Amino acid sequence: MTDHASQRILVQASPAECFKAVMDVESYPEWIDDIKEAKVIAFDDEGRTGDATFRSAAMGRSSSYTLRYSYGSNPLRVAWRLLEGDIMRRMDGEYEFVAVEGEPGVSQVHYHLEVDLLVRLPGFVKRRLEAKIVHSAVDDLKSRVESGGSSPESLDSQSPLIT
Repeated sequence: MTDHASQRILVQASPAECFKAVMDVESYPEWIDDIKEAKVIAFDDEGRTGDATFRSAAMGRSSSYTLRYSYGSNPLRVAWRLLEGDIMRRMDGEYEFVAVEGEPGVSQVHYHLEVDLLVRLPGFVKRRLEAKIVHSAVDDLKSRVESGGSSPESLDSQSPLIT
């Protein structure tokens, strides 16, 4: 059974800055505690992350997985799906960044994640794990962009949003 969780949070940064931080996949180990290694292994036709491999700390052990990123018509949304993983059967997720009307430089970040693990866990353990993953994802991103770690000058030009 696939479990899913979502979180919304306000961030004191533009949607483009938030998007740039998420697209800088190889910097994840610098600001996401559970990610130990991240490497882009393929780019799409526009030079954005296509496929990336990760090694993370999960449930007291190391886990490896590969994600495929996709982009739709909304330039401030990125989605991913699991290509392969050692403890997951499925992992689909997305970030979407929306400007907050009337508040320049503030974004609403929406994070959604669906996971199906290969190992069975009691319901309460799964819910705690989901909450930790989702809260960490948005809290770590918020800390990264609000500290200036994702300023346009500090990142490459992978996104067409900032020229």
